Amino acid sequence: MNIHNVGFKVLMLVLMASVSTVSTAQELDPVLKGLIQKGLEKNHGLNSNRLESEQAKVDQQLAKSVFLPKITLKGSYTRLNDDITFDDDTKTLLLETQKLVIKEAVGLPFNSPFPDHIPLKDAPNLQNKDILKSSVELDWVLFSGMQASNALKASRHKETSLNYVGMAEQDKLALKIIEAYDKLALVNASKQVLTTTENYLKEQEFYVRKAIENGLATPISRKKIELAQHQLEAKQLEFEQNSTLLIEVLHQLTGETRENLRLLNPQLDPFNWSPSTSNETRNEIKALEEAEKATQYQVKMEKSNFIPKVAVKGHYEFIEDDLSLLDPKWFIGAGVQWNIFDGNNSILKSKKAQLESEKYREQIEEAKEMIALSITKAELNYQSAQQNKEIVLKEIEIANDTYDLVNKQYKNNLASITDVLDALNDVEKANFKLQESFYNERRAVSELLHAKGILSY
Repeated sequence: MNIHNVGFKVLMLVLMASVSTVSTAQELDPVLKGLIQKGLEKNHGLNSNRLESEQAKVDQQLAKSVFLPKITLKGSYTRLNDDITFDDDTKTLLLETQKLVIKEAVGLPFNSPFPDHIPLKDAPNLQNKDILKSSVELDWVLFSGMQASNALKASRHKETSLNYVGMAEQDKLALKIIEAYDKLALVNASKQVLTTTENYLKEQEFYVRKAIENGLATPISRKKIELAQHQLEAKQLEFEQNSTLLIEVLHQLTGETRENLRLLNPQLDPFNWSPSTSNETRNEIKALEEAEKATQYQVKMEKSNFIPKVAVKGHYEFIEDDLSLLDPKWFIGAGVQWNIFDGNNSILKSKKAQLESEKYREQIEEAKEMIALSITKAELNYQSAQQNKEIVLKEIEIANDTYDLVNKQYKNNLASITDVLDALNDVEKANFKLQESFYNERRAVSELLHAKGILSY
């Protein structure tokens, strides 16, 4: 039973999950939950893992079936070149012996001649040349030397390990879907920022046009507005492309139609979440621990090869006519098989399984260290995200006030159109940064929840 791949998968999941994000279940809207469920049903890796788990269940049934009796029906026809008979001397001896028995039975003296009217039987063939056989055989293992029971326990732990691997892969897939969904929300929020900027530019364009008509501004001011509008269109195109790409990513992850995904309107709502000190054992650790237990039972299984095995064997012939004189009609017996020396094969396999168990122990310790580091990193990221959000809110306040001031100065010919556009650009950047801060805060909280093993969705 090979579970090396299980450990490798788990360790890779720990490495990849250390930098992933996810949200708490109460923070996920129903649409996102539905997308996650569709992704879990569609994902080929998860389906493959389920099949491996089913294989482990079959291995358990195979281990149990060792103790079930095996009943075999057999039938055969054989034709020899000739009957198998006694040699001539033996035939003569059997014939004379038959005569003595008959004379004794009828009361004739030992040395009297044998009566001619009494028939004699020829010696039977040892085996007729036409042989038709039909039989049933029974093979029943009563004691496997603990090999079957240890194999059963190893398979159970392997199944459990694979189930935990599947849970970890589900988390990994959910993280990807949630991250893509939040990025789509960030793109949508950015579009709203650009729409606000577009409205500001239209207002400025109207004012500049009126100012030119009244000789209070030059055509250069209008060209600067037009340049700003073209730059805005380029940004809008970029966000449209980003939206298309994210919809394609979600389509690939979940199997949901592109038409339905385009109808989504995800929001970047900031988390109302308080840091929790509670930690749960991660599925990756549980999977490695179960894989370690499975290899430990593999060690026991190989060592038990030297324990005697006990079995019962039976045989019954349905057709007696074609049996030889030496063939029994039926028999039943019990036997013991005891491997004394197998060329060190079991010892070497046991040592290999023991080394595999020790390897899993090293992977468990490494994973625990990585998880502890990811918790510390996630806590620091959360603190930074919180602080950054406060800073950005202050930046927005200053940018809005600055724009209002510069706009008034421009209308009173105390500032240039370039100053107004620069101030508007600062407002736009600050609002972008606010949406990014919401996104980063969600990422930080999600990363911390996953690192602590309290992820739910």
